[in-house]
Amino acid sequence: MIAENLHQVEQHIKEAMVRRTRVPKDAPVKLVAVTKNHDVEAMREAIDAGATDIGENRIQEAKSKFDILDRDVTWHLIGHLQTNKAKQAVKYFSLIHSVDSEHLARALDKEAGKIGKCQDVLVQVNLAKEDSKSGIYKEDLRPLLDLVDALPNLRLRGLMCIAPNYADVEECRPLFHEMYEIFQQVKEIPFKTANISYLSMGMTHDYQIAVEEGANIVRVGTAIFGPRQY
Repeated sequence: MIAENLHQVEQHIKEAMVRRTRVPKDAPVKLVAVTKNHDVEAMREAIDAGATDIGENRIQEAKSKFDILDRDVTWHLIGHLQTNKAKQAVKYFSLIHSVDSEHLARALDKEAGKIGKCQDVLVQVNLAKEDSKSGIYKEDLRPLLDLVDALPNLRLRGLMCIAPNYADVEECRPLFHEMYEIFQQVKEIPFKTANISYLSMGMTHDYQIAVEEGANIVRVGTAIFGPRQY
């Protein structure tokens, strides 16, 4: 079932790419299979069916799976990260999507430096200014981007956002549209070390619209694994 679901999501991504109007139709999209609250067996089934990237929200859960998964995949941290978990975050994750403050950026830089790692990160933008969501406001974005670019053990790779959970999913479109415009503007900034490649936006309920509007990373859990196991 998981394999079938994964392939269906991959097909929906391809169809959404064809529907693009202002984004190159052939610009590839990375699918991150979100495994929060799903067990290692489910993860292995998805990976064996072709999933190459795994997304986790919580450090402790990821840590418990990391040692026993026995599969070679890229790990993404997509949930809010507290600074006191920075040490474990740089140990386990290839890409951290949720950098949203100077304090967190400095903590990650410090811990990455201790293990000789250059940690790839995305800066999370709270475009809708929702109180319930992490992320930096658009007007405060540039100083944080410049800081991350200057920190020696971090490499800025792009931006992440989470759209509000609108009843009508089409309401997400203007936000994704604006986020892509911001992404394009950020790509033009003459950073020192940043390699701006990724725009991470779109989850199970809205990933097809996100792809149409320019996302090149989507984070999909429920559509692949079904409802979460608690």
